[in-house]
Amino acid sequence: MIDYLIGADGGGTGTRVRLARADGGILAQGSGGPSGLSLGIMRAWDTIQHAVAAAFDAAGLAMPALDRMAIGLGLAGVHNKQWAAGFVAANPGYAELVLETDAFTTLMGAHDGAPGAILAIGTGSVGEAMFADGTRREVGGWGFPAGDEAGGGGIGLRAVNHIQQVLDGRRPPSDFAGEVIHHCGGSRDALQVWLGEATQTTYAAMAPIVLRHAGDPVAHAILENAGREAGDIAHALDPDCTLPLALCGGLGAALRDYLPPALARRAVAPCGDSATGALRLIARHLHTHR
Repeated sequence: MIDYLIGADGGGTGTRVRLARADGGILAQGSGGPSGLSLGIMRAWDTIQHAVAAAFDAAGLAMPALDRMAIGLGLAGVHNKQWAAGFVAANPGYAELVLETDAFTTLMGAHDGAPGAILAIGTGSVGEAMFADGTRREVGGWGFPAGDEAGGGGIGLRAVNHIQQVLDGRRPPSDFAGEVIHHCGGSRDALQVWLGEATQTTYAAMAPIVLRHAGDPVAHAILENAGREAGDIAHALDPDCTLPLALCGGLGAALRDYLPPALARRAVAPCGDSATGALRLIARHLHTHR
């Protein structure tokens, strides 16, 4: 018997979990560190489990046996079918499990399960659409560093490339470059160490620095580039602009001013988030399979 539903959203920066009763009534939420599958399957499960435990704690409930719960998950890295299969195979004991991309659960949350499109800009960047006939389209989301150009990882990558040139003397110093250099250790040698350990998450942590220095010409150009990339995703996703478009993700609102003006005017706030969409996903699965 399933007593609780879990909706989990996991990416390169953090994990959010929503806890509900079997009838869909929301009880609490929990959070944790990154759980994108590129960071490792067991690390993802460990992070999710800690976030689930935090949600039960927030609800004032004892953590029940996993076979009394059904979980829906929207995770970064699901496009890699090998990672996705390994993650499902490592299910620690949930009675029912549905795994989707974090882009699709974001879409489900943003439009309450109705047809629509989303432009999600966070650690990475992706667009997802669901049309009235149920067909889906995805644009972007190829993963860092080859893709995700509009996301925080891509913004941070361009900022680091700039400070390499500043440290070399190829570009002049600035307050912006100085803060990024300090963030990465303060010297050429320290930056070399930083580069050897950097992940998409650590690159994305520099996006707030770029935003703080938006008046700097280089930082402004980096943000404008991210806005153009986001605009290209939205155009390829729905060229005729037939679907309602929600601007989502941790950097979605912050980058609104750098989007193409027509896109910025069209974009609306999402109705709900990816964890809400993951809850809707597992509830729909249980409804159709009972």
